Amino acid sequence: MASRSLGGLSGSRGGGGGGKRSLSARNAAVERRNLITVCRFSVKTLIDRSCFETIDDSSPEFNNFAAILEQILTHRLKGQVTWFGYESPRSFWDYIRVACRKVSQSCICSIENMENVSSSRAKGRAWIRVALMEKHLSEYISTALRDFKTTRRFYEDGAIVLGEEANMLAGMLLGLNAIDFSFCLKGEGLDGNFPAVIDYTPYLKFTQSSDSISSDEEELRTLGSSGSDSSTPENVGPPFIMDENSWFNKCKRVKQKYQLTLEQKGYLEELLRLRENQLSESVSQNKILLQRIEDSDLAYKLEKEQLEYIIVELQDQLKSYQSLDQLSAEVSLSQSSLDPGPSQEGDGKQDTLNSISEGKEDTPSLLGLCGSLTSVASYKSLTSLKSNDYLGSPTTEMTSPGLTPS
Repeated sequence: MASRSLGGLSGSRGGGGGGKRSLSARNAAVERRNLITVCRFSVKTLIDRSCFETIDDSSPEFNNFAAILEQILTHRLKGQVTWFGYESPRSFWDYIRVACRKVSQSCICSIENMENVSSSRAKGRAWIRVALMEKHLSEYISTALRDFKTTRRFYEDGAIVLGEEANMLAGMLLGLNAIDFSFCLKGEGLDGNFPAVIDYTPYLKFTQSSDSISSDEEELRTLGSSGSDSSTPENVGPPFIMDENSWFNKCKRVKQKYQLTLEQKGYLEELLRLRENQLSESVSQNKILLQRIEDSDLAYKLEKEQLEYIIVELQDQLKSYQSLDQLSAEVSLSQSSLDPGPSQEGDGKQDTLNSISEGKEDTPSLLGLCGSLTSVASYKSLTSLKSNDYLGSPTTEMTSPGLTPS
């Protein structure tokens, strides 16, 4: 009997341990689901509120969202073990600082160097605001979640960032990139002395079903028939009726949203018209530039052809002048070999030739023919050629003093 009682006692203890584990697992799952659901509601309210006003530190929707995100990132966060073996609480900023170091153009270093922010919790809150203003909060969270090794080092089992809810979190935060935030990083919202508290009242809404309404009506009729006539209500209706003020406020919000949409439409149309005008001007300027480039190319080609033609002409003239110089040199050599006279007579003839060449030196056609391309040697050869022609003329032979008529 004793053994049976001990076995039953041990079995009850084992069953109690399994029940505790299942209860803790259920509580953890419910906690994760509640935080993710409330985060989705807060993101939706932020997007709705951004249509009517700018989101800043004074907005209750943002304060609630920041508290929810801080609770999610702190969920089952491991403590920091000191030298003495004690575990001190840790902020989610320690995890973000390590896991988001690979983000391009990260704001981690600038937040670390902020003078008015000292505590780790305050730096984490400043990071949330800066990431929202940069429209990179979803990118930071996605990069941190991809670093699974670092996430496992900072969080315990059952944390939101280690479960399937992490992917849902990154997708929900992506919608915040469409909102323009404006925050002051020196306000009271960065105070790290107090933990963030979530306000659940904006997300609690009770809607009574039709079955429950009919059951309430029957219960009221039963109570009225059993009681006195004075206690019977005359007009029994559904207890859940939307009042007139709520409908009026809803209609007012829709009207404001419609007016804002019309203003945005007009602004976008005007911006589109301006961009079209700028595009047409750019196209016309581009055409003008292309025409100028074509004209300059044509002028360049024409000038190149003219210069090539001039070069060819100059080369032909140079060749003709060189051939003329050679011819004059050959004629002078032949004359000197055929007419070897006395030195005195040769000197007299040379003086006569020099005088004749001096008389014919200023001939315009000869100077124009030679130009700047004729050298001094070629010019002298031309002079000797002219003197030889003069010697061969009949007038010179008849007027020579050494000849007498027979």
